Order: sequence, then C-alpha cells, then structure tokens
Amino acid sequence: MEKLFTASNFDSEVLQSDKTVLVDFYADWCGPCKMMAPLVAQLAEELAKEPGDSIVVGKLNVDENEALAERYSVMTIPTLMVFKQGQPVNKLIGIQSKEDVLRMIREA
Repeated sequence: MEKLFTASNFDSEVLQSDKTVLVDFYADWCGPCKMMAPLVAQLAEELAKEPGDSIVVGKLNVDENEALAERYSVMTIPTLMVFKQGQPVNKLIGIQSKEDVLRMIREA
C-alpha cells in the first residue's frame, strides 16, 4: 500500500530516505488523479516486493499541502515525481501507463 505524505512527514519520509521515492501529487476532486490511483497502489505493492533496493511509493494531496506542491512547481495534477537522495530527479505529468512510470523510476 502506498504511503500518505504530508507536510509533517515529507522531509523524513521522502527527502531523508535512503531509498528511491515515487510521489504522486494528487487531489481528491481530480478525475485524472482518480484514474491513476489504482496504478499507483499497484506499483506500491509490486515495487515493495522487489528484491534489493526497494522503492517507496506514496501520495501527497496538493490541496492539503499547497506549500510542498508549490515548492516542487507542481502546476498540473496528477504529477508523479521521483526523488533520490532528497532531490527530485524525474517527473511525469498527467495520466501515464504503467510502463512509462516504471521506465521513469528505473531511469532515475
């Protein structure tokens, strides 16, 4: 299951993580975000089972965490962003295929 990131845990769970972190910037009212939600949940489950360096997958509600969305220039949702060693290294905007999301993660 994907984690829920908030302003209070973002630094410790994302920026200070020693693992690669995929963050789904979303909003509850966003239709495309709702379409991506099952894929994000599926990736969280599948990637957690991979051997070796597992990848953390989580969601961040932009309405409840506006400052974080602004900090990372999230202007359109859904935005999927990969963080490594506390830095955003890759992102995709809008509805994406599983293959494209996995490719983005692997290329990070």
